[in-house]
Amino acid sequence: MGLVGQALVTDSGSLLPLGFWSAVAVWVERPQVVNKRLCGARLEASGKKTPKKGAVAAKGRPPGAELETAGGGGQAPEAPRVPASDLDPPSEHLLRSLVTADEEVLDFLRGGRVEKQPEAGPKPEVILRTLIPKPSAPRPVPAPTQEMVVKDVFNGTVTFLPLEGETHLKVKKSNIYQIQLRHNKDEEWCISMLVFSAEGWDSDGIIYPNSSWLGKELLSKLARWSVENKKNEFKSTLSLISLMKYSQVYQELKEKYKEMVKVWPEVTDPEKFVYEDVAIATYLLVLWEEERAKKGITKKQSFVDLGCGNGLLVHILSNEGHPGRGIDVRRRKIWNMYGPQTQLEEVAIRPDDSYLFPDVDWLIGNHSDELTPWIPVIAARSSYSCCYFVLPCCFFDFTGKYSRRQSKKTQYREYLDFIKEVGFTCGFHVEEDCLRIPSTKRVCLIGKSRTYPATEEALVDKQRTQYIDSRQSCARIPHSEESSCASSGSTIETNHCDHHIYLNCLSDKPPKGQFPENEKKMPQEDGIWINGFQPRDKIEQVRNCASLPRDFIDHIVLKVANLLLNGKQQNLKEDPCDGSSKTWNRGGSLSLAEVANQLDKETLQRLKRECGGLQTLLKNSHQVFEVVNGRVYIRDWREEKNAKKNQPEAKRRLSSEAFKTRLCWFFMHHPNGCSLTSESCSYAHGTQELRQSQTLKKIKQIH
Repeated sequence: MGLVGQALVTDSGSLLPLGFWSAVAVWVERPQVVNKRLCGARLEASGKKTPKKGAVAAKGRPPGAELETAGGGGQAPEAPRVPASDLDPPSEHLLRSLVTADEEVLDFLRGGRVEKQPEAGPKPEVILRTLIPKPSAPRPVPAPTQEMVVKDVFNGTVTFLPLEGETHLKVKKSNIYQIQLRHNKDEEWCISMLVFSAEGWDSDGIIYPNSSWLGKELLSKLARWSVENKKNEFKSTLSLISLMKYSQVYQELKEKYKEMVKVWPEVTDPEKFVYEDVAIATYLLVLWEEERAKKGITKKQSFVDLGCGNGLLVHILSNEGHPGRGIDVRRRKIWNMYGPQTQLEEVAIRPDDSYLFPDVDWLIGNHSDELTPWIPVIAARSSYSCCYFVLPCCFFDFTGKYSRRQSKKTQYREYLDFIKEVGFTCGFHVEEDCLRIPSTKRVCLIGKSRTYPATEEALVDKQRTQYIDSRQSCARIPHSEESSCASSGSTIETNHCDHHIYLNCLSDKPPKGQFPENEKKMPQEDGIWINGFQPRDKIEQVRNCASLPRDFIDHIVLKVANLLLNGKQQNLKEDPCDGSSKTWNRGGSLSLAEVANQLDKETLQRLKRECGGLQTLLKNSHQVFEVVNGRVYIRDWREEKNAKKNQPEAKRRLSSEAFKTRLCWFFMHHPNGCSLTSESCSYAHGTQELRQSQTLKKIKQIH
């Protein structure tokens, strides 16, 4: 037995030992949170007996004795609970043979204690899990590895026993390790990491890193999570689909569509958008494959992506054999790159009878903005078999921006609950999952089955109409009333809004055909479902100061720069290129308010009409200024040059594409010229150094 790490933790919030088991649950069920070379884990079997309530006191006794369920407590990233089931016979036999045949391993399982488990104490919980490595293109995909996890709550230990062999499983003793929790005194606890064989540890660098990694990286995470009173309000990622299948398909699609990054003609970040859409497409493909297997069909599902944006998701799904199309109010430059097999339409979708899709299997809303709450409605009214997938981002109600009602929830969580409520009211069983995408808004909602038989469609559609109409009444609550409730720290009661009264009536299950007496009939002229819906403009309104005349912007930039340079702060630094010292006036600093006081009233009013005003203009003038904590400084590119050495490869590549495509402001206007030499400056020192933008080249190639 070898100790590879120890961490002392102070439990000032009385979170231990519950917090420890919550942290352990994350490592057991979501190991990819710590080990980035793993795709995840599949829990295959669990056998446990829970302790009796109140059997043992918390402190001065074994560190998990009062725990009623393994891993509760709502601590740092909360892992999903897995229902317990009896171990299958081979696993049960393996555990029994292990305990009776190897005294050394048995002693390690006990945490070095020689006494037997008390009869009155809880029995250990045994879990079988399969660790799934993340595929890597340069090398073969390693095989998943099975582990037996033994959680001994009474003694405060969790032991991991790797299994090897195909037909006859056996424990790989060299890689057995254990995490222990011990209570020292008062608020002081100790978490230890031990390995069964320190000398024989077999590291593969993927599933099993070095034993020192366990004692440093993993142990530090567990120690921090154990005393964090932080509850995760979202589900684990990819909880509704096969993790192993997702990993395989994602790697295939990533390789297949990686060239899109190099030819991306939009101004958005190509790496983020390409790999995000690859991940969303992977999720849908696996979800749909499992749906076909469950229904016993082979025909691939059809789809329509409402608010498809750049259309890449439509392009990938179509290429993978699913018939479908994308619709958006505004055409994108990249649409021309896809070819005729990718069907994309420039149309403004409105919620009415003209935009139903009776022959489509799935409707998709990927960051669909004002269409998001309407997609469950459109799916429900298109056909009884139509399903939907939405990935909410911006917060919209049926006829405008969504207004918060509950101060005790985050705005994002409240909005997700609203979209789930819409799906439920439309008659769907709504499922929630969390995607693995480079975005903070990555929770998707899925409606693929109904809560009612097809014969009750007319009745349920009346309920939808009533709910949509009640949301309009709810939206008319005065903003002052909403603010006063929020400022007092209270949550607006749900029955203050008509749509919640209506939902309460639904829960009471009124007889067929009967509805609340205050039901408001919504006008249905010409098949229109609601009045007041406004799709986004076909021409996107730019309000980030980019639409201002160039000479107006240049005038303000020069004026602000001169104000700062009057500070006369000489900045003596050694040039990183040639090692020489150079005096360069960086000037002083001014607050945004001080800068605004130096500008005339007409200029300020013109800036005020732009989103962000003066601050946005100065931040957009990134070459000249930096704005930090409300103060404006002239940028010193010698500092930026050093910082760029640590940039990710993708950002360095984007910087190289923009190299010498714009004139250097400092070379043209600064009294000391540019702080960098021409060779090291990313901007052109004179028109003779200018080169064509790579983005313009891509656009010319498309056309």
